[in-house]
Amino acid sequence: MRRPLFHQVFFLLTAGALLLASAEASAETPPPSKGTVFSAKAKRKRKAARRPAPMTKETPGGIPRIHAASAILIDAQSGRVLHSVNPDQERAVASTQKLMTALLVAEAGGLDKTVRVEASDTWAEPSKLDIKVGEVYRKSDLLRILLVKSMNDVARALARDNAGSVEAFAKKMNAKAEQLGMKNSHFVNPNGLPAEGQHSCARDMAKLAAAAYKVKAIREIVCLKELQWQHPNGQVSDFHNTNRVLSSLKACNGMKTGYTQAAGFCLVSSASAGSKDVISVVLGDAKEFVWNDSQRLLEWGLNPDAQTARTP
Repeated sequence: MRRPLFHQVFFLLTAGALLLASAEASAETPPPSKGTVFSAKAKRKRKAARRPAPMTKETPGGIPRIHAASAILIDAQSGRVLHSVNPDQERAVASTQKLMTALLVAEAGGLDKTVRVEASDTWAEPSKLDIKVGEVYRKSDLLRILLVKSMNDVARALARDNAGSVEAFAKKMNAKAEQLGMKNSHFVNPNGLPAEGQHSCARDMAKLAAAAYKVKAIREIVCLKELQWQHPNGQVSDFHNTNRVLSSLKACNGMKTGYTQAAGFCLVSSASAGSKDVISVVLGDAKEFVWNDSQRLLEWGLNPDAQTARTP
């Protein structure tokens, strides 16, 4: 049965209108292309630009950006500050304060003499060398293992031998800190384990490090990448320096690592190239950043541009 004529006309007119609309729509909205993909990416970039920018490797002035809560970079010879981030913020500094222990012991001299271990020397938490009461060690050997492997019981033995007790040695530490102009520091023990009232800051630790850097006995130890240790029973242990920057940066020549949960990851490091010597202090960093942050500060500090930078 054939449809009425007006039905056929209506069907043709409707189909034509749909085809025309489709053609017009195609003209206004082209099919997907590379240009369309790039446009979408551009939209995503504009959206991302509204978010906080991720940390870049350098500031506009070329100074490395770091992740640490507090840091400072100084010229080791003049003490001039080359760069700083919250340098006076009071913080726990963990085992980096063993530089003060080493400085007092080295300045007292008699490193060729021996130290007999007493019971109180062993009252320390890991890391420990596990020295035993009655054992006898040369003071210079204890100083080496203290700075290379950061043994807490060794720090107590050296402190007690030097001042008679850990408490008396802490008084010496604070007197030395005052002498060095460390205005925001107070020490309670020789190893940096958490203690109420114990704190320092990046600026103060840089002053301490600069003083220790000038002591030959300390300089000759903190640059060691590894150390052989002979135990009283004749057994020999190989210890590797806890400062990884010694292996990753040729110019690095020290100095001391530190970590506690309260302090975070800390590193006082030094480097020398030609006539330049610089010291970096990084406090409250994360494990995945502390080595690279310190290395980039040292590298920048050895660059001639750092010597003409504005002092913060």
